[in-house]
Amino acid sequence: MQHGKYRFIVGFLAVPLGLYALFVVWPFIQSIYYSFTDWTGLSPEFKMVGFDNYSRMLDDKIFWKSLQHSVLFALLVPLVTLGLALFFAFMINVGGRRRKGGPVISGVRGSSFYKIVYFFPQVLSIAIVALLFAFAYNPDSGAINSLLRGIGLDSVQPLWLGDPNLALWCVMAVLVWSTVGFFVVLFSAGMASIPADLYEAALLDGANRVTTFFRVTLPLLWDTVQSGWVYMGILALGAESFAVVGIMTTGPGGPDYSTTVMVLYVYQKAFRDGQAAYATTIGVALLVVTLAFAAVVMRLGRRERLEY
Repeated sequence: MQHGKYRFIVGFLAVPLGLYALFVVWPFIQSIYYSFTDWTGLSPEFKMVGFDNYSRMLDDKIFWKSLQHSVLFALLVPLVTLGLALFFAFMINVGGRRRKGGPVISGVRGSSFYKIVYFFPQVLSIAIVALLFAFAYNPDSGAINSLLRGIGLDSVQPLWLGDPNLALWCVMAVLVWSTVGFFVVLFSAGMASIPADLYEAALLDGANRVTTFFRVTLPLLWDTVQSGWVYMGILALGAESFAVVGIMTTGPGGPDYSTTVMVLYVYQKAFRDGQAAYATTIGVALLVVTLAFAAVVMRLGRRERLEY
């Protein structure tokens, strides 16, 4: 069984690792190199400028705004999304009342239908979702303000995406709405694998729903929650926030840079302003933030593995 084991392993890993190095690692190395130059992104000629781009970045007020917004995305969006997903998944799988002749542990009535409803936003492209909510947030003809007028709240007509104090929260709400269904299905699959005997024993000991969730469900589902936290944080720092902010907001990133995130700022500097070297500098900072976020979540979430 040991004969040729290492040749077998190398043969399987060589191609995937080679592709990963070519399309992931090498672009990162190139970006770090370009961050020390004055490359515009179009000119074949450029020169080394040392740490000038990094000094400029540290003095850039818009960069610090975008960093603050990205950190808020990474902290709050996963917290709200995973919290809602855990609650919905628990109610769908465990939180129902016992029905006569049915199993001791079951979800609420219509749980199969709720799974479809929660997962439905995943069927839509994030671009479609952003466009739909951009129309809904329209202060004049949008669905939200129209509803407020319909129930007699004519005096409450926020500008939503036009208000610098509300725009970022509106965008974050859309990101939560579009991603919570995926984690409901993910956590539902994890809960379905937990033996019903554990829940029955907890019920016999007098545990209520809250106690059952925190003492049984969450500890046994913790590895899935931790992985989901890292995945959701990376989405909030990267492509999802870029798409939602880029489509929904004025500028994009406005008003007054109130919704600018780091990934959008990278795009604007590279393709709008022709400052590719400075854009890669911000990209390097985004890489550091993403790695730091993943490391902190993995470190704080580390605990003894529970088996059943």
